[in-house]
Amino acid sequence: MSCCSHCGKKRGALKRCSRCKQVSYCGAVCQNAAWKGHKKTCLTMEDVGERIDAAHIRWDWREVLKWEGRMEEIMASQSDFTCTHILAKFREAHRRAFKTRAVSTLSSTGESKNHFPDSLAIVRLETRRAELLGKIERFRDQGKSFCIVADYLHVLGKRQEAAGYLQRARKIAEAHGFFSVECESCLGLGKSAIEEGREEEGLELMRNALVCAPLCEEDCTNMEQTVLHYFTDALLDAHAIDEVEPLVARFRAVVQAYADEKGRFNGMAFRSLYASARLHEARGRPQEAAREVRALLDLMRDNGAEIPDMFSRCLTVLRDAAMHLKILDPEHGEKELIELVKAAMAKLSLPLRKPRALRPQP
Repeated sequence: MSCCSHCGKKRGALKRCSRCKQVSYCGAVCQNAAWKGHKKTCLTMEDVGERIDAAHIRWDWREVLKWEGRMEEIMASQSDFTCTHILAKFREAHRRAFKTRAVSTLSSTGESKNHFPDSLAIVRLETRRAELLGKIERFRDQGKSFCIVADYLHVLGKRQEAAGYLQRARKIAEAHGFFSVECESCLGLGKSAIEEGREEEGLELMRNALVCAPLCEEDCTNMEQTVLHYFTDALLDAHAIDEVEPLVARFRAVVQAYADEKGRFNGMAFRSLYASARLHEARGRPQEAAREVRALLDLMRDNGAEIPDMFSRCLTVLRDAAMHLKILDPEHGEKELIELVKAAMAKLSLPLRKPRALRPQP
């Protein structure tokens, strides 16, 4: 604001608008002349806060992010408690922007891309929020905040930093007895260990997460199905068929319970059917495996209206099926099923990739 917002002349002493404090003028003459146009954007901090709250309730992430440039000013006179909520709103807006852009990219190109600016913004906001949550001794929320930071650091490829935040979250869980934080941190650490080749350590961490899941303080059914999704996949990759068989049945039951509880279609049903198909194939039951894939395709068809909100999940399951299931290899028959999967992927504007070779079973 080194020049007048109306006439553009540079002055040594400009007078800032006392209401919004965002523009400056030479004096009353320029201010009065500019008022007709400026009054549309001249808002107090209370006005801005109300607009952000209203946009957040509508899940309008574009409107929330429009005010990010004034975030520091909004927070200046607020308590630490209120600041954590302000930061959470901006973080949620970035998260929705990340998800929307990722879906848009997938639908147009068929390839997933990391949106680094959005991820970095979430990490920046959530790290600050975690510090404030610690100051006001909301330790469970602080532990969950560390898990959020770890998730986005993992997206950015910063695995060591992500593991550090998960360890901090786990220490908080152990110190205060928060099963939800223990579950999330163990799951994250388990996934990381498996990706780094430490399979036994990773599976043990996931076992611990599964023990904690039904004991979570809130939303335990959702947490349990999330753990079962990653744990069954990891066990199937490790060919631990005897251990995974009862868990697949449990996964299906938990998914159904969650759908009944919420009264709406549950996207995790895709994953539970896919896990069941992999299990049948591993047991040498190709017809049963094919039946589960057909059920998955029927689920997509019958819930077409809801698929846009779960596009990336549908995409991942179909790609995994194309790469992992032998029943989708022309050499192993099931030509009708192959055509059905091709048609489903074509509807999503995606190619059916050539299946990769499975690891030999021990």
